[in-house]
Amino acid sequence: MGIKETTSCLVVIAFALSFSSCTSDNSAISNALQKRVSELENRAYKPGFGEFMNTIQLHHSKLWFAADARNWALAQYELDEMKETFEDLRQYVTDRPEVQSIQMIQPALDGIERSVASKDQDQFKSAYILLTNTCNTCHKATKHDYNIIKVPSQPPVTNQQFKLDEVK
Repeated sequence: MGIKETTSCLVVIAFALSFSSCTSDNSAISNALQKRVSELENRAYKPGFGEFMNTIQLHHSKLWFAADARNWALAQYELDEMKETFEDLRQYVTDRPEVQSIQMIQPALDGIERSVASKDQDQFKSAYILLTNTCNTCHKATKHDYNIIKVPSQPPVTNQQFKLDEVK
């Protein structure tokens, strides 16, 4: 069960708990529901810090190839996915001090956003280099400087077409 599905289940159970607490005869139901909430919380899959970072790295690379091919819609999609993953990281990985440093990436993401919106490839390349350098600055600040990010030289996947005019 994914995070969103588990959260939905917990909301439904919490609602049921609050409803059942209105009547004193339902204490057994309330206790059973509370036990089930605890079980779901313990079983819920919670991605680790590395899973989120791997996802961000994949979108970082695909963002480069999308913009390089001037596929601005795909570039915007990959940027949105990166931003969403950063938000998920902040929400779901609260036990890691590195999460506090993630805010430093926002100005670089804003630069990417502007360059994609204006469909300016030169501006994009500068913004992308800033984004990449900011990733490395964050890695250094959080003692992960062995993880060096760079502008990709090959697409990360071979089953995706980045150029719009090569539809086969």
